[in-house]
Amino acid sequence: MRIEVGSIRQWHWISASLSLAGMLVFAITGITLNHATDITIEPEIQVVEASLPQDLLDQLSQLAQQQSEQSGMNAQLPRSVQFWLAQMHDIQISPSASVEWTEEEIYLAMAGPGVDAWMAIDLSINELSYERTDRGVIAYLNDLHKGRDTGVVWGWFIDIFAIICVMFCVTGLILLYRQANHRSMTWPITVLGLLAPCILLLLFVH
Repeated sequence: MRIEVGSIRQWHWISASLSLAGMLVFAITGITLNHATDITIEPEIQVVEASLPQDLLDQLSQLAQQQSEQSGMNAQLPRSVQFWLAQMHDIQISPSASVEWTEEEIYLAMAGPGVDAWMAIDLSINELSYERTDRGVIAYLNDLHKGRDTGVVWGWFIDIFAIICVMFCVTGLILLYRQANHRSMTWPITVLGLLAPCILLLLFVH
């Protein structure tokens, strides 16, 4: 079945429109990732050492006991504890934070794009330790590019975006084929674009 040129052009501009913003971000972050060692940014580090109010400590101790008795259960911190952390120490707990419970300690890993954070609560001595390292906007965008600590939804977006980019390239190639007779340099330039990275890989990447 023959596909009309008009429909190919339509899919080409639709895929171009959908992938425009993503292509720009991924192209720019490709450059920043390639020159990561040349870009120096002083990270912002937040450190908190504190003790919990007795009522919150008792609540966590009771919950920790329940968690230790129910293997495989990893509950989030109670809302009252999260509210106290936010109000008193400006610590925001992500719903996706990984929480590890033992009878004596609670540990949270809260890494995100451009950010590394963790918190430990020693229930036996009522000691809270928290550290958050923010590496800045460029690190944030670089992690989006790599899909690092971005969650399931962003992973789906990357897959869908990749499919749209493939559609953009394939429809563009079909349009090149349809119009090659009117542009003598179409295939030489296309072949050059294909061979250039292969030659560079063979000669300079070992």
